[in-house]
Amino acid sequence: MGTVVSFDVPAFAADAVGRAVRWLHWVDATFSTYRDDSDVSRYGRGAASLAECAPELTEVLDACSAVGAASGGYFTTTPGGRFDPSGYVKGWAIERAAAMLTAAGSAEHSVNGGGDVQCVGDRGPGQLWRIGIADPLRPGTLALVVTGRDFAVATSGVAERGSHIIDPHTGRPATELASVTVVGSGLTLTDAYATAAFAMGSGARDWVESLDGYEAFAITARRTEWQTSGFRAYLPR
Repeated sequence: MGTVVSFDVPAFAADAVGRAVRWLHWVDATFSTYRDDSDVSRYGRGAASLAECAPELTEVLDACSAVGAASGGYFTTTPGGRFDPSGYVKGWAIERAAAMLTAAGSAEHSVNGGGDVQCVGDRGPGQLWRIGIADPLRPGTLALVVTGRDFAVATSGVAERGSHIIDPHTGRPATELASVTVVGSGLTLTDAYATAAFAMGSGARDWVESLDGYEAFAITARRTEWQTSGFRAYLPR
């Protein structure tokens, strides 16, 4: 998926982590836009039908359609005209990897995919998970830290890859925000909503406020900041 995935499993279970890693490798082989032989690449260039691809591709496409509708079309599987469902797949894959660890008996762990994190339980007895949010305008520094338990954190922005998120309504890179961080319960939708919110720009705050169970923090391209009304609950006390 063009990124690094890391695991934090306080009660280490090698077999469970191994299964989660194998799942992520399968996702990469099936959904990567960097591999010519992946189902996503084959389907995108018309070399394979949905019936000839893994059934999970249909699952993902149906989910992407739902996110697209919920976001007023700001989330799409064809950013810039090229088929690419990565805005949904990464969060979905990471959340499922974390669920595999839970199913194996781990009550406290996190899985981090390129800075988008699914946290399960606590970090340890009486300890909240602490997730640093990079400042996109000051490389190497943190804008803030969020804390919580049983939650997901996803950031979309320019810090790592520059202006790469397309506004589907204009066909051009979204430029109003430098980054937006969304917090929710599961990384699948949290990550997809962060992508949509970044594409929305100035409309993102009101949109996230309308979502049940999600909060957001943003840094604009003009170096101002905003946060939704419930975001402060995730700030260290």
